Amino acid sequence: MFTIRLSRPDEGVRIIEIWREAVDATHHFLSREDRIAIEREVGSFLQQEPLWLVVDQADCPLAFMFIDDGHMEALFVDPTSHGQGIGAALVRHGLTLHPNMTTDVNEQNDQAIGFYEQMGFSRTGHSPVDGQGRPYPLIHLAYRR
Repeated sequence: MFTIRLSRPDEGVRIIEIWREAVDATHHFLSREDRIAIEREVGSFLQQEPLWLVVDQADCPLAFMFIDDGHMEALFVDPTSHGQGIGAALVRHGLTLHPNMTTDVNEQNDQAIGFYEQMGFSRTGHSPVDGQGRPYPLIHLAYRR
């Protein structure tokens, strides 16, 4: 059983833990140096933005999602909670707020691409580098009802 709610300022450490554990479990394609640099970049950013959280019965965050102007910038689930429908619940919640939601996924992350396509997203484009110019190509996706 879980609940979706907005994040609170005191949850920044847990949010970064979720990000770190999820990235370490799914982003094996990142170089060590890039992984460290990205954590520095997102560390302060994620703690300042309002995020949608999935929390357990004890109100402990298990996953988070960040949407900016209809674009899902981040969706990360604690690896110990993978396969429980938490990511799908967050995406469905996001779609109630932004029915034409878009997102980007690393091309090397086949599992995430499959997840979004299963959720009803379609490929709309490709970028040869990520948003910071690193050599991690992106697949652009948009929800199609």
